[in-house]
Amino acid sequence: MNNFEEYCTKFVQSVGNKEGAISPVITGSAAFAYGDAQTAEGIFDGSVKKPLYSRMGNPTTARLESILAEMDGGVGAVATSSGMGATTLATMSLLSNGDEIISIGGLFGGTYSLFNETLKRFGITTHFFDVDELAEIKNAISDKTKIIFLESVGNPNMRLPNIKAIANIANEAGVALVVDNTITPLSISPLRLGADIVVYSTTKIISGNASALGGCAVFRAINDGDDKFKGERYSFLHKFIKGTKKMALIPNAKKRALRDFGMSANATASYQTLLGLETLPLRLPRIVQSVETIAKALDKAGLNINHPCLESHPHHERYKSDFSNGCGTLLTIDMGSTQAAYKFINSTKLATITANIGDSRTLALHMASTIYSDFDAATRKFLGITDGLIRISIGLENPQDIIADFINAAK
Repeated sequence: MNNFEEYCTKFVQSVGNKEGAISPVITGSAAFAYGDAQTAEGIFDGSVKKPLYSRMGNPTTARLESILAEMDGGVGAVATSSGMGATTLATMSLLSNGDEIISIGGLFGGTYSLFNETLKRFGITTHFFDVDELAEIKNAISDKTKIIFLESVGNPNMRLPNIKAIANIANEAGVALVVDNTITPLSISPLRLGADIVVYSTTKIISGNASALGGCAVFRAINDGDDKFKGERYSFLHKFIKGTKKMALIPNAKKRALRDFGMSANATASYQTLLGLETLPLRLPRIVQSVETIAKALDKAGLNINHPCLESHPHHERYKSDFSNGCGTLLTIDMGSTQAAYKFINSTKLATITANIGDSRTLALHMASTIYSDFDAATRKFLGITDGLIRISIGLENPQDIIADFINAAK
Protein backbone atom coordinates (compact mmCIF):
# COMPACT_ATOMS: atom_id res chain seq x y z
CA MET A 1 0.00 0.00 0.00
CA ASN A 2 1.50 3.35 -1.00
CA ASN A 3 1.44 6.42 1.23
CA PHE A 4 -1.49 8.01 -0.57
CA GLU A 5 -3.71 4.93 -0.25
CA GLU A 6 -2.77 4.42 3.40
CA TYR A 7 -3.82 7.94 4.30
CA CYS A 8 -7.08 7.74 2.37
CA THR A 9 -8.16 5.50 5.23
CA LYS A 10 -6.27 7.20 8.07
CA PHE A 11 -7.42 10.75 7.41
CA VAL A 12 -11.15 10.17 7.02
CA GLN A 13 -11.15 7.85 10.03
CA SER A 14 -9.20 10.33 12.16
CA VAL A 15 -11.12 13.47 11.20
CA GLY A 16 -14.66 12.13 11.58
CA ASN A 17 -16.40 10.95 14.78
CA LYS A 18 -18.05 7.55 15.27
CA GLU A 19 -20.60 8.90 17.75
CA GLY A 20 -22.59 12.11 17.82
CA ALA A 21 -21.68 14.83 15.34
CA ILE A 22 -19.61 13.17 12.60
CA SER A 23 -17.92 16.40 11.55
CA PRO A 24 -15.31 17.79 14.00
CA VAL A 25 -16.66 20.27 16.55
CA ILE A 26 -15.55 23.89 16.23
CA THR A 27 -14.65 25.16 19.70
CA GLY A 28 -14.92 28.87 19.15
CA SER A 29 -14.24 30.06 22.68
CA ALA A 30 -11.21 32.28 23.20
CA ALA A 31 -10.99 31.43 26.90
CA PHE A 32 -11.67 28.38 29.08
CA ALA A 33 -12.91 28.08 32.66
CA TYR A 34 -10.79 25.93 35.00
CA GLY A 35 -13.36 25.15 37.69
CA ASP A 36 -11.09 25.40 40.72
CA ALA A 37 -7.71 26.80 41.70
CA GLN A 38 -5.99 23.41 41.84
CA THR A 39 -7.04 22.57 38.29
CA ALA A 40 -5.86 25.99 37.13
CA GLU A 41 -2.46 25.35 38.67
CA GLY A 42 -2.26 21.95 36.97
CA ILE A 43 -3.22 23.36 33.60
CA PHE A 44 -0.51 26.01 33.81
CA ASP A 45 2.22 23.60 34.93
CA GLY A 46 1.20 21.03 32.33
CA SER A 47 0.12 18.23 34.68
CA VAL A 48 -3.56 18.68 33.75
CA LYS A 49 -4.29 18.27 30.05
CA LYS A 50 -7.11 20.75 29.56
CA PRO A 51 -7.29 23.92 27.45
CA LEU A 52 -5.48 26.92 28.94
CA TYR A 53 -6.34 29.77 26.55
CA SER A 54 -6.89 29.73 22.81
CA ARG A 55 -3.65 31.59 22.15
CA MET A 56 -1.91 28.49 23.55
CA GLY A 57 -4.16 25.90 21.92
CA ASN A 58 -7.74 24.95 21.15
CA PRO A 59 -9.55 21.55 21.08
CA THR A 60 -10.38 21.84 17.37
CA THR A 61 -6.81 22.83 16.57
CA ALA A 62 -5.48 20.04 18.81
CA ARG A 63 -7.25 17.49 16.64
CA LEU A 64 -5.57 18.88 13.52
CA GLU A 65 -2.21 18.86 15.31
CA SER A 66 -2.51 15.21 16.31
CA ILE A 67 -3.35 14.09 12.76
CA LEU A 68 -0.51 16.07 11.17
CA ALA A 69 1.93 14.77 13.79
CA GLU A 70 0.93 11.19 12.99
CA MET A 71 1.22 11.89 9.25
CA ASP A 72 4.88 12.87 9.64
CA GLY A 73 5.83 10.44 12.41
CA GLY A 74 6.27 13.25 14.93
CA VAL A 75 5.71 13.23 18.67
CA GLY A 76 3.46 16.27 18.39
CA ALA A 77 2.70 19.44 16.47
CA VAL A 78 1.77 23.09 16.97
CA ALA A 79 -0.68 24.63 14.50
CA THR A 80 -0.33 28.32 13.70
CA SER A 81 -2.17 31.17 12.00
CA SER A 82 -0.19 30.85 8.74
CA GLY A 83 2.74 29.10 7.10
CA MET A 84 5.01 32.01 7.97
CA GLY A 85 3.73 31.68 11.53
CA ALA A 86 4.89 28.04 11.53
CA THR A 87 8.33 28.95 10.17
CA THR A 88 8.67 31.78 12.69
CA LEU A 89 7.61 29.52 15.57
CA ALA A 90 9.99 26.73 14.58
CA THR A 91 12.97 29.04 14.16
CA MET A 92 12.43 31.59 16.92
CA SER A 93 11.85 28.85 19.49
CA LEU A 94 15.48 27.82 18.92
CA LEU A 95 17.20 31.15 18.19
CA SER A 96 18.67 33.98 20.24
CA ASN A 97 20.66 37.12 19.46
CA GLY A 98 24.02 36.19 17.93
CA ASP A 99 22.87 32.81 16.56
CA GLU A 100 23.20 31.73 12.93
CA ILE A 101 21.06 29.91 10.36
CA ILE A 102 22.26 28.01 7.31
CA SER A 103 19.57 28.26 4.63
CA ILE A 104 19.73 25.92 1.66
CA GLY A 105 18.21 26.16 -1.81
CA GLY A 106 15.57 28.33 -3.41
CA LEU A 107 13.29 29.99 -0.88
CA PHE A 108 9.76 31.31 -0.80
CA GLY A 109 10.09 35.09 -0.78
CA GLY A 110 8.52 35.49 2.66
CA THR A 111 10.98 33.05 4.22
CA TYR A 112 13.93 34.76 2.56
CA SER A 113 12.77 38.13 3.86
CA LEU A 114 12.31 36.72 7.37
CA PHE A 115 15.85 35.36 7.40
CA ASN A 116 17.64 38.11 5.51
CA GLU A 117 15.83 41.17 6.81
CA THR A 118 13.68 40.64 9.91
CA LEU A 119 15.88 38.24 11.88
CA LYS A 120 18.93 40.30 10.94
CA ARG A 121 17.36 43.18 12.89
CA PHE A 122 17.43 40.96 15.98
CA GLY A 123 21.09 40.00 15.59
CA ILE A 124 20.57 36.64 13.85
CA THR A 125 22.69 35.94 10.77
CA THR A 126 21.73 33.65 7.87
CA HIS A 127 24.16 32.11 5.38
CA PHE A 128 22.59 31.04 2.05
CA PHE A 129 23.73 28.10 -0.09
CA ASP A 130 22.60 26.16 -3.14
CA VAL A 131 21.28 22.64 -2.51
CA ASP A 132 24.38 20.98 -3.98
CA GLU A 133 26.98 22.99 -2.03
CA LEU A 134 27.34 20.27 0.60
CA ALA A 135 31.02 20.87 1.38
CA GLU A 136 30.44 24.60 1.76
CA ILE A 137 27.43 23.94 3.99
CA LYS A 138 29.47 21.65 6.23
CA ASN A 139 32.30 24.18 6.48
CA ALA A 140 29.91 27.01 7.35
CA ILE A 141 28.68 25.34 10.54
CA SER A 142 30.05 27.03 13.66
CA ASP A 143 29.33 27.07 17.39
CA LYS A 144 26.76 29.79 16.65
CA THR A 145 24.79 27.68 14.15
CA LYS A 146 21.44 26.69 15.62
CA ILE A 147 19.43 25.78 12.51
CA ILE A 148 19.89 24.36 9.03
CA PHE A 149 16.78 25.21 7.01
CA LEU A 150 15.67 23.95 3.61
CA GLU A 151 12.60 23.54 1.43
CA SER A 152 11.77 20.03 0.23
CA VAL A 153 11.43 21.55 -3.25
CA GLY A 154 12.82 24.97 -4.13
CA ASN A 155 9.98 27.47 -4.53
CA PRO A 156 10.17 28.63 -7.26
CA ASN A 157 13.56 27.44 -8.57
CA MET A 158 12.42 23.77 -8.54
CA ARG A 159 15.80 22.48 -7.30
CA LEU A 160 15.70 19.31 -5.21
CA PRO A 161 17.83 18.88 -2.08
CA ASN A 162 19.45 15.62 -1.03
CA ILE A 163 17.60 15.65 2.28
CA LYS A 164 19.30 12.55 3.68
CA ALA A 165 22.79 13.93 2.97
CA ILE A 166 21.95 17.29 4.51
CA ALA A 167 20.38 15.56 7.53
CA ASN A 168 23.60 13.59 8.01
CA ILE A 169 25.60 16.83 7.99
CA ALA A 170 23.21 18.38 10.52
CA ASN A 171 23.22 15.36 12.80
CA GLU A 172 27.01 14.95 12.72
CA ALA A 173 27.38 18.61 13.68
CA GLY A 174 24.63 18.47 16.30
CA VAL A 175 22.54 21.15 14.57
CA ALA A 176 18.75 21.20 14.20
CA LEU A 177 17.39 20.57 10.69
CA VAL A 178 14.11 22.29 9.81
CA VAL A 179 12.38 21.34 6.54
CA ASP A 180 9.56 23.29 4.88
CA ASN A 181 7.45 20.49 3.42
CA THR A 182 4.54 22.66 2.32
CA ILE A 183 4.17 21.34 -1.23
CA THR A 184 5.14 17.70 -0.56
CA PRO A 185 3.01 16.39 2.33
CA LEU A 186 2.69 12.57 2.05
CA SER A 187 5.15 12.63 -0.86
CA ILE A 188 8.16 13.29 1.39
CA SER A 189 8.53 12.46 5.12
CA PRO A 190 11.40 14.68 6.34
CA LEU A 191 11.41 13.42 9.95
CA ARG A 192 11.98 9.89 8.67
CA LEU A 193 14.87 11.23 6.56
CA GLY A 194 16.60 12.75 9.58
CA ALA A 195 15.00 16.18 10.04
CA ASP A 196 14.03 17.47 13.48
CA ILE A 197 11.16 19.83 12.67
CA VAL A 198 8.84 20.02 9.66
CA VAL A 199 6.85 23.15 8.83
CA TYR A 200 3.83 23.60 6.59
CA SER A 201 1.68 26.30 5.19
CA THR A 202 -1.54 24.30 5.51
CA THR A 203 -3.18 27.05 3.44
CA LYS A 204 -1.72 25.33 0.39
CA ILE A 205 -2.30 21.74 -0.78
CA ILE A 206 -3.32 20.43 2.66
CA SER A 207 -6.43 22.63 2.69
CA GLY A 208 -6.48 22.85 -1.08
CA ASN A 209 -9.28 25.34 -1.68
CA ALA A 210 -8.06 28.80 -0.57
CA SER A 211 -10.57 28.95 2.29
CA ALA A 212 -8.39 28.56 5.37
CA LEU A 213 -5.20 30.39 6.31
CA GLY A 214 -2.99 28.24 8.52
CA GLY A 215 0.32 26.59 9.24
CA CYS A 216 1.80 23.85 11.39
CA ALA A 217 5.15 22.79 12.84
CA VAL A 218 5.66 19.07 13.51
CA PHE A 219 8.37 17.98 15.98
CA ARG A 220 10.28 14.76 16.46
CA ALA A 221 10.64 13.09 19.86
CA ILE A 222 13.72 13.63 22.01
CA ASN A 223 15.70 10.38 22.11
CA ASP A 224 16.14 8.49 25.40
CA GLY A 225 19.92 8.20 24.95
CA ASP A 226 22.19 10.61 23.18
CA ASP A 227 20.42 13.48 21.43
CA LYS A 228 21.74 16.68 19.86
CA PHE A 229 19.22 18.71 21.86
CA LYS A 230 20.81 17.51 25.12
CA GLY A 231 24.09 19.21 24.20
CA GLU A 232 25.28 22.67 25.25
CA ARG A 233 24.23 24.21 21.91
CA TYR A 234 20.60 23.86 23.08
CA SER A 235 21.07 24.27 26.85
CA PHE A 236 17.82 26.28 27.08
CA LEU A 237 15.96 23.07 26.18
CA HIS A 238 17.29 21.06 29.10
CA LYS A 239 14.60 22.18 31.55
CA PHE A 240 11.94 21.06 29.10
CA ILE A 241 13.69 17.74 28.50
CA LYS A 242 13.87 17.19 32.25
CA GLY A 243 10.17 17.97 32.65
CA THR A 244 8.52 16.56 29.53
CA LYS A 245 11.27 14.30 28.12
CA LYS A 246 10.29 13.18 24.59
CA MET A 247 7.84 16.10 24.11
CA ALA A 248 10.38 18.82 25.01
CA LEU A 249 10.41 20.62 21.65
CA ILE A 250 6.68 21.32 21.91
CA PRO A 251 6.51 23.17 25.28
CA ASN A 252 9.68 24.96 24.23
CA ALA A 253 7.96 26.15 21.04
CA LYS A 254 4.83 27.16 22.89
CA LYS A 255 6.60 29.08 25.64
CA ARG A 256 9.44 30.64 23.61
CA ALA A 257 7.36 31.52 20.54
CA LEU A 258 3.60 30.87 20.55
CA ARG A 259 2.96 32.45 23.97
CA ASP A 260 4.90 35.63 23.21
CA PHE A 261 4.51 36.11 19.45
CA GLY A 262 0.90 34.92 19.30
CA MET A 263 0.85 33.17 15.91
CA SER A 264 -2.06 31.06 17.16
CA ALA A 265 -4.31 29.02 14.89
CA ASN A 266 -7.96 29.93 14.55
CA ALA A 267 -10.47 27.18 15.44
CA THR A 268 -12.61 27.73 12.34
CA ALA A 269 -9.55 27.64 10.08
CA SER A 270 -8.40 24.44 11.80
CA TYR A 271 -11.83 22.91 11.14
CA GLN A 272 -11.69 23.88 7.46
CA THR A 273 -8.16 22.48 7.23
CA LEU A 274 -9.36 19.17 8.71
CA LEU A 275 -12.01 18.96 5.98
CA GLY A 276 -9.38 19.61 3.31
CA LEU A 277 -7.09 17.02 4.85
CA GLU A 278 -9.67 14.28 4.28
CA THR A 279 -9.26 14.53 0.50
CA LEU A 280 -5.52 15.30 0.35
CA PRO A 281 -4.54 11.68 -0.51
CA LEU A 282 -6.97 11.78 -3.44
CA ARG A 283 -6.05 15.24 -4.75
CA LEU A 284 -2.28 15.09 -4.50
CA PRO A 285 -1.55 12.00 -6.68
CA ARG A 286 -3.83 13.33 -9.43
CA ILE A 287 -2.09 16.70 -9.39
CA VAL A 288 1.39 15.14 -9.29
CA GLN A 289 0.55 13.04 -12.35
CA SER A 290 -0.94 16.07 -14.11
CA VAL A 291 2.18 18.16 -13.39
CA GLU A 292 4.38 15.59 -15.13
CA THR A 293 2.01 15.27 -18.09
CA ILE A 294 1.76 19.03 -18.52
CA ALA A 295 5.48 19.73 -18.02
CA LYS A 296 6.49 17.17 -20.65
CA ALA A 297 3.86 18.30 -23.14
CA LEU A 298 4.73 21.99 -22.81
CA ASP A 299 8.45 21.22 -23.02
CA LYS A 300 7.82 19.25 -26.20
CA ALA A 301 5.82 22.20 -27.57
CA GLY A 302 8.91 24.40 -27.17
CA LEU A 303 8.14 26.30 -23.96
CA ASN A 304 10.94 26.86 -21.45
CA ILE A 305 9.71 24.61 -18.63
CA ASN A 306 11.49 23.96 -15.34
CA HIS A 307 10.50 20.74 -13.57
CA PRO A 308 12.64 17.81 -12.34
CA CYS A 309 10.61 15.25 -14.32
CA LEU A 310 12.35 16.57 -17.45
CA GLU A 311 15.61 14.86 -18.42
CA SER A 312 17.21 18.28 -18.94
CA HIS A 313 16.76 19.17 -15.26
CA PRO A 314 19.99 18.88 -13.20
CA HIS A 315 18.17 16.90 -10.50
CA HIS A 316 16.26 14.54 -12.77
CA GLU A 317 17.97 11.43 -11.37
CA ARG A 318 17.33 12.59 -7.79
CA TYR A 319 13.71 13.15 -8.72
CA LYS A 320 13.40 9.56 -9.94
CA SER A 321 15.14 8.06 -6.89
CA ASP A 322 14.07 10.28 -3.97
CA PHE A 323 10.83 11.86 -5.19
CA SER A 324 8.98 8.84 -6.56
CA ASN A 325 5.69 10.30 -5.25
CA GLY A 326 6.31 13.57 -7.07
CA CYS A 327 7.46 16.99 -5.86
CA GLY A 328 4.20 18.84 -5.45
CA THR A 329 2.05 21.08 -7.58
CA LEU A 330 4.61 23.46 -9.09
CA LEU A 331 6.37 24.00 -12.38
CA THR A 332 7.70 27.20 -13.91
CA ILE A 333 7.61 28.71 -17.38
CA ASP A 334 10.20 31.27 -18.45
CA MET A 335 8.78 33.45 -21.21
CA GLY A 336 12.05 35.35 -21.64
CA SER A 337 10.82 38.83 -20.74
CA THR A 338 8.34 40.61 -18.50
CA GLN A 339 6.28 41.68 -21.52
CA ALA A 340 5.98 38.12 -22.81
CA ALA A 341 5.14 36.83 -19.33
CA TYR A 342 2.36 39.39 -18.95
CA LYS A 343 0.97 38.45 -22.36
CA PHE A 344 0.92 34.77 -21.40
CA ILE A 345 -0.76 35.36 -18.04
CA ASN A 346 -3.35 37.70 -19.52
CA SER A 347 -4.09 35.24 -22.34
CA THR A 348 -4.61 32.07 -20.29
CA LYS A 349 -8.27 31.21 -19.71
CA LEU A 350 -7.83 28.59 -16.99
CA ALA A 351 -5.15 29.91 -14.64
CA THR A 352 -6.15 32.12 -11.73
CA ILE A 353 -3.62 34.91 -11.12
CA THR A 354 -2.73 34.80 -7.42
CA ALA A 355 0.17 34.47 -4.98
CA ASN A 356 -1.24 31.22 -3.57
CA ILE A 357 -0.11 27.69 -4.54
CA GLY A 358 -1.48 24.21 -3.96
CA ASP A 359 -5.10 24.98 -4.81
CA SER A 360 -7.73 22.84 -6.50
CA ARG A 361 -7.55 25.37 -9.32
CA THR A 362 -4.52 26.02 -11.53
CA LEU A 363 -2.76 29.21 -10.45
CA ALA A 364 -0.19 31.47 -12.08
CA LEU A 365 1.97 34.40 -11.02
CA HIS A 366 4.75 36.48 -12.56
CA MET A 367 7.49 36.31 -9.92
CA ALA A 368 9.70 39.34 -10.58
CA SER A 369 6.90 41.91 -10.50
CA THR A 370 5.12 40.53 -7.42
CA ILE A 371 6.65 38.47 -4.58
CA TYR A 372 10.23 39.33 -5.53
CA SER A 373 9.62 42.88 -6.77
CA ASP A 374 11.69 44.52 -4.01
CA PHE A 375 14.61 42.04 -4.18
CA ASP A 376 17.90 43.20 -5.68
CA ALA A 377 19.35 41.66 -8.85
CA ALA A 378 21.90 39.49 -7.05
CA THR A 379 19.28 37.97 -4.75
CA ARG A 380 16.91 37.32 -7.65
CA LYS A 381 19.70 35.54 -9.51
CA PHE A 382 20.49 33.35 -6.49
CA LEU A 383 16.82 32.46 -6.06
CA GLY A 384 16.34 31.79 -9.79
CA ILE A 385 14.02 34.72 -10.46
CA THR A 386 14.29 35.90 -14.07
CA ASP A 387 12.32 38.65 -15.82
CA GLY A 388 10.12 36.20 -17.66
CA LEU A 389 9.56 33.64 -14.89
CA ILE A 390 6.00 32.49 -14.26
CA ARG A 391 5.25 30.11 -11.38
CA ILE A 392 2.44 27.69 -12.14
CA SER A 393 0.60 25.63 -9.54
CA ILE A 394 -1.34 22.88 -11.25
CA GLY A 395 -4.86 22.09 -10.05
CA LEU A 396 -7.48 19.40 -10.57
CA GLU A 397 -8.55 20.43 -14.07
CA ASN A 398 -8.14 18.04 -16.97
CA PRO A 399 -4.41 18.21 -17.85
CA GLN A 400 -5.15 18.20 -21.58
CA ASP A 401 -7.30 21.30 -21.12
CA ILE A 402 -4.44 23.02 -19.31
CA ILE A 403 -1.95 22.04 -22.01
CA ALA A 404 -4.17 23.38 -24.79
CA ASP A 405 -4.84 26.60 -22.89
CA PHE A 406 -1.16 27.24 -22.11
CA ILE A 407 0.03 26.52 -25.64
CA ASN A 408 -2.59 28.92 -26.97
CA ALA A 409 -1.62 31.57 -24.38
CA ALA A 410 2.03 31.29 -25.41
CA LYS A 411 1.36 32.03 -29.09
